[in-house]
Amino acid sequence: MSNVNEKKIGKIISISNLNVQMLLDHSEVSLRSGLCTYIGDRRVSFEVAQIAGGIAKAIPLTSVNGLKKGMDVYLLPKGIEIEYSDNILGKVFNSYGQLIDGQTIESPSTRNIYDKNLTLSEIDINGAVLWTGIKALDFFAPMQKGYKMGMLGGAGVGKTVLIKELINNVYRGWGSNSVFAGIGERSREGKELYDEMMESGLMDKLAVVFGQMGESSMARSRAAYSGLTLAEYLRDERNQDVLLFIDNIYRFVQANAEISAEIGNMPIESGYSTTLLSDVSEIEERINSTDNGSITSFQAVFIPADDITDMAVNTIMSHLDGQVVLSRKVAEKGIYPAVDVFNTTSKLLTVEGVGERHFRLAERAVAALARYQELEEVVAVLGIDELSEEDTNIFYRARKLRNYFSQPFFVSEQFTGIPGVFVKIEDVLDDVEAILTGEYDSVDESHFLFVGKIPEIKQTAIY
Repeated sequence: MSNVNEKKIGKIISISNLNVQMLLDHSEVSLRSGLCTYIGDRRVSFEVAQIAGGIAKAIPLTSVNGLKKGMDVYLLPKGIEIEYSDNILGKVFNSYGQLIDGQTIESPSTRNIYDKNLTLSEIDINGAVLWTGIKALDFFAPMQKGYKMGMLGGAGVGKTVLIKELINNVYRGWGSNSVFAGIGERSREGKELYDEMMESGLMDKLAVVFGQMGESSMARSRAAYSGLTLAEYLRDERNQDVLLFIDNIYRFVQANAEISAEIGNMPIESGYSTTLLSDVSEIEERINSTDNGSITSFQAVFIPADDITDMAVNTIMSHLDGQVVLSRKVAEKGIYPAVDVFNTTSKLLTVEGVGERHFRLAERAVAALARYQELEEVVAVLGIDELSEEDTNIFYRARKLRNYFSQPFFVSEQFTGIPGVFVKIEDVLDDVEAILTGEYDSVDESHFLFVGKIPEIKQTAIY
């Protein structure tokens, strides 16, 4: 049965799984308007995707089973909404703002998921550096508040553990909360993340939105907007510096392409929607800093067929300020976080961004690790004795440096038995400089594995 506050605006004239067409009686309907009809007591909602000649093409939010031609359609004035209050923390929502974790919210306060757009005067592009306390990230890929970072890495390389540590450290360092938006997530992986967050005691610092892989294109697409709305609440109402995790932003592009094809729009290259550029821009441009808070995002980016030139990947990457790459080769050596320092980048890693000392040390560290890779092949064939004294020093110092960028995490204490550490960037710079200048040449490389700041180490000869 319809609500007395809902206005009848037309009738259904055509039905398919992703496209229900309605003949409109009123001109009040616009793009992204919320519509609904009723099958008995069950409400079926839609969102308008296209209007032409009095006919609206609308995308159903749920199953169309039971719909028939001629059914009355009503206007939902508020469209798709999600909770916009302190009640978001510790909760798991679907893409349409409904709780899916068995919890309830009394006296909900909601907001439309498309409402927020910052004006130019509200955006602050000179935000402070967001230090995470994770050595490899702060040293090789420092972030400014409001940055958008890509996170690349396959299964089993420690992506979820890194996400959990970032959530923990940002809360520890800044007293701020985080938002996770799962777009095209496997339901099993979503449940694993939820269980791990509960076990780690991090769930009350987090708000989660899931548009799961088995759901419709609409659900997968709108998870991004709902996640952004939750993050905007923490930034604008609680004045926090928020971390927003989007996994996977490519699935958002895919979902929009499916919707566009269903309503009859001609695709462009590789089957993507003609609105590809504006779709991605609409999401990315909502991720910004203001004078009172910031949203800093980590976005997992799937690369189809390993084609880095893919049009959607290029569009996404053009908005990013850097990337963190997790490598299976590094993980196989037992180094966690398994950061590939050669492909991990940040726009902030400049003399102007982090200062002369940090920038030069990062250059020297990458050069030493690159030289080590070359020398490793020589040593494997000819042995260490064939290296010059200079190359021998580089070889051993680079191994210490590689081990140094491992780190015990707070969220894995119960598994490793090693207390987690939050390492200040000043300590990282001092330690890297000491390793590169040979201050620890007489110390065994094993002493550098899974430590925070280098402790007072007993001098043990290794040569």
